[in-house]
This record gives sequence, C-alpha cells and structure tokens, in this order.
Amino acid sequence: MPSQRIIEAHGERVAIYLPDGSWTDGLNFLSDDKDFIQAGTWRYSKGTRLGPHIHNEAPREATKTQEVIYVKKGRLRAHLFDSQGVPLEQLELGPGDLLIALTGGHGYEVLEEGTSVLEVKNGPYVGAKADRRKIPWQDAPTGRGA
Repeated sequence: MPSQRIIEAHGERVAIYLPDGSWTDGLNFLSDDKDFIQAGTWRYSKGTRLGPHIHNEAPREATKTQEVIYVKKGRLRAHLFDSQGVPLEQLELGPGDLLIALTGGHGYEVLEEGTSVLEVKNGPYVGAKADRRKIPWQDAPTGRGA
C-alpha cells in the first residue's frame, strides 16, 4: 500500500502527498497544528458516531495561503517549487490522490480530458494580486507519485 510522503526544501515542508489507498483507520491529521490549512482523513467502521458540535469563534491569523487538491476523476501533474521558485519535483496525481501545498510554489498540468479536482484553501480570499506572485514554468524531476 502506498503511504503519505512529505516533500521538503530548505528545512520547510513544501507539500504533503497522500496517494489513494493510503488512508488508515480512525482520524489522522496530515497537517500540523501550526499550518494555516488543517487537513485530515477519516475512516471508521459502520455505525461509528462522531459527536455533533458547533465550532466556536476563535481569532486566527493566516499570513499565507495553503491549499488542498483532491483528484476526483482523471489525472494531473503537480509541479512543486521551493520558496525561491526553483523546481523541486513533479508528481502525477490520479483519482483519490490528495496534495496539500503548504509553502513554496506549485502549478498544475491537466493530463486527461474531464479531469475533476476539488481545491480547498484557507480564507478569506484577498484577490489574486495580493495572494500570489507568478514564477516561470520549469520542469523538475518526476517524483514517486506516479
């Protein structure tokens, strides 16, 4: 069974890659408490009840955008870059694969017609100009995420 992989550069976690089929039983958070995006997986037996709850208002400060990409259908290639825009790695993602982009840069290349992806980011959204800076496309070595 494939397992979670951490992509790092310069002592920072750039991304977390979770291939389909690597989810484990119970509640497993992939992100650290200090990350601006909180992402985890659930897998429980039939009949498990998770207590109903309401999230309290709690002030938080997010100084950068982090995002989660979940491939529902099709294939895409994720290009990962360090914080200076230097290419680190390419990962090919397919149905059920998950990528959490924490720092550095990233770009995506759709490999199949009809590819469907769910993208989740922390907010509120401040607009493209304030949220990001463009970096040039550069190819990096292909990772083990194929």
